[in-house]
Amino acid sequence: MVGGGEGAFIGGVHRIAARIDDQFELVAGAFSADAEKGRRSGAALGLAEDRVYGDFTAMAKREARLKDGIDAVAIVTPNHMHVPAAREFLRRGIHVICDKPLSASLPEARKLAALAAKSDALLLLTHNYTGYPMIRQAREMVARGDLGALRVVQVEYAQDWLTEPLEETGQKQAGWRTDPAQSGAGGCVGDIGTHAYNLVRFVTGLTPEALSADLDTFVPGRRVDDNVQVMLRFEGGARGMLWASQVAVGHENGLRLRIYGDRGGIDWHQEQPNALTFAPFGEAPRRITRNGPGSGTAAAAVSRVPAGHPEGYLEGFANLYTESAIAIRARQEGGGADATGECLVPGIAEGLEGMAFIDACLRSSKRNAAWVTLSD
Repeated sequence: MVGGGEGAFIGGVHRIAARIDDQFELVAGAFSADAEKGRRSGAALGLAEDRVYGDFTAMAKREARLKDGIDAVAIVTPNHMHVPAAREFLRRGIHVICDKPLSASLPEARKLAALAAKSDALLLLTHNYTGYPMIRQAREMVARGDLGALRVVQVEYAQDWLTEPLEETGQKQAGWRTDPAQSGAGGCVGDIGTHAYNLVRFVTGLTPEALSADLDTFVPGRRVDDNVQVMLRFEGGARGMLWASQVAVGHENGLRLRIYGDRGGIDWHQEQPNALTFAPFGEAPRRITRNGPGSGTAAAAVSRVPAGHPEGYLEGFANLYTESAIAIRARQEGGGADATGECLVPGIAEGLEGMAFIDACLRSSKRNAAWVTLSD
């Protein structure tokens, strides 16, 4: 692991997720830019002293030479360190599991993609909501044609934790997420807007043609956006709207996806992740639950417990780690450059799409919400 030391949030989530299905064991890490903090973090996690590194470059070099060196690295740093870290491991043939977004800017994402194309190693991206069983159910239903021809997509991701200038209090998570030098030029749009956008792409398969974005900063003095409203035009005529906000008072983690076709619609809420509402046209809506009646094979494949027992955030992450393990083993067993096994984990292509989305939103908003095309 690179990052995820003392005081970090997402590193602990990745460590739990990696172990839920017993597919990975944490054996090495460069947990902090502060060498002493990194050492304490490694010791607290029970790692051997010689496998705790002061920086990720030293870790990549030594682990690549060890007979029992790491198979993969999880990168859980602020955005601006994703590319420098990933680059060191990809160059040495070590698989990379990276937190989203892929980078802090589109140009550096493109450079990383070029390097990844030359590497024998995989780069996988943890857009964790794609691992939820009922999101897999929704994807299966769309692909099967249960909704008919898609017409309208509505996605929102509403939070309120940045309603006040939390970054001014020294709070670590708020601090780096509102610092353009660490988060990139996009604030809310990069942090949670990319999740919403990725979810639309994953479930519907629709290809965006253009977007119109209005990015706002409501908290005085904040250097990045904290509220995002986007209109989307897709190939084939479907239309979409995306709203992401970190100043929406009363919302905790309100990710919601609604998709409407000419034969039916579906509605999913992340805070009640084990249920999906399906409304066939002209019929009463149906509530489909994870592993319950009407739930299909796609959801069952990433479920662990019987219906009625909640699965959510950690299990969604775990599904991505387990599928990453399958993909890595397929590559290690000589399956060739395209071998990934049964893996739906987002990768470099989805990472580029996310960065192109951020870039397009920034360009559009600077031009008074003008319609722009995506660069990738």
